[in-house]
Formats: sequence, C-alpha cells, structure tokens
Amino acid sequence: MPLFSSSSSSSSHLPIELLHVDEHVAVANKPSGLLVHRGWDDDDDVALFRVRDALGARVHPIHRLDRGTSGALLFARTREAAASLARAFEAGEVEKRYLALVRGTPPESGRIDHPIPKSEGGPRVPAQTRYRRIARSPVDRCSLVEAWPETGRLHQIRRHLRHIHHPLIGDVNYGSGEINRHYRAHYALHRLALHAASLVFAHPITAARIAVTAPLPEDFARALDALGLLRDPAGELIR
Repeated sequence: MPLFSSSSSSSSHLPIELLHVDEHVAVANKPSGLLVHRGWDDDDDVALFRVRDALGARVHPIHRLDRGTSGALLFARTREAAASLARAFEAGEVEKRYLALVRGTPPESGRIDHPIPKSEGGPRVPAQTRYRRIARSPVDRCSLVEAWPETGRLHQIRRHLRHIHHPLIGDVNYGSGEINRHYRAHYALHRLALHAASLVFAHPITAARIAVTAPLPEDFARALDALGLLRDPAGELIR
C-alpha cells in the first residue's frame, strides 16, 4: 500500500505507510525513531499525529512500540473498536511477531520466562517471550531472531534477550556501546535492530482474522544483507 500523504492538512507531519485500513481499524508501518504518541515525550511529530492526518479523523493507539522499534502499529478508529482491541491485547489474543538482530548465537529456540516491570518504575510482574533463531551471520558474531511476546511489558523483548545474554544490536539501554558503535561503523546500522514484522488479530467488529505484515525498512534490510542474514536457508527474503 502506498504512503498516505497529509499534504491536504495544515500539518507539517511527514506521511506514514498504512498497511491496513477499514472503517474500524488501521495498521501503520511506524519508522524507527518515531514515538507512538506525545505521552512519552514532547515530540511534535508522532505516529498518532501522522495516522490521524492521513485518515483525516481521530484514532486511538492500541499498543506500544518503543521509539527505536519499527513496524506494525495498530490503531482503532472508533471507541467501540478501541475497547474491543484493548481487551484482546489484555487477554493475549493478538499475535505479535518481531525480528531482532542480536549479539552472539542464542539457542535454536526457547521460551523466556522472566518477570519485568509492566511500566516504568513499576513492580516486576510475570513476562514470557517465545523465540526462534532464524540464522547466524557468516561474517560477524550476531544472529537474526524471531520473537513472539506472550505478555506486554516495558521493553519486554529487549530485556528478555538481554536476560539470556544476547542483547539487541543498537540497544543503548540494555546492550553494549562498543558493539553498537561497531555496527554503526561497519554496517551503517544507526537504530535499534528490532522490527515489529506482523500482527494477527480478530477484527473488533466482524471477528474476521486480520493478518498484516510490515516490510523490513531499508536501513535494517541493508544491514541484514551485509551480514548475510537477509535471506533464509531456502533463499527466500526474510519478512
């Protein structure tokens, strides 16, 4: 789907790619570096404003992606849809799949069960993430991992991969500054190496299954290509 432009609006916000739109929900492809909404900082340009401008109407963000994370971000277009989707997220009925570039070689697959805070400064609560190693780089000490968070906690995937000693590349909170500088210098990766690759959920009104895939952003894809990780063992592009 092409970028939706906000040129008809008085706003100066940049366009945003909308991956799915109907009268009740919209899924945007959030770029790395963009906040979801202003509640986390004082940015004048956030994903909420871009989607609102593209659709010409108010929208409700349903979940959170960190500033550095790119990919599929779900919005409701009505209060009824927002309430239904919030319940689905709380019940763990929405499947979120992420691609993460991590340091080293994690086990082939596993499930991380480690308590972390649900919000900044909050108490630790149960948290679980399933993961699978897709490939190991033939040119550097890193791997591409697929992750499915079963709960929704603050920085969950980042904290969990750090917990098993395989932090994300580009993670300034839980990773290594020296390693991050190495990947900036050698692979032009100037971002958190985490991408929300897909969302699968029941439509809040019709209950139809909605599956949305967010294509890899160009900067992440270039780095994976240089690391020999852009294609799976069968030669297919990673999505």
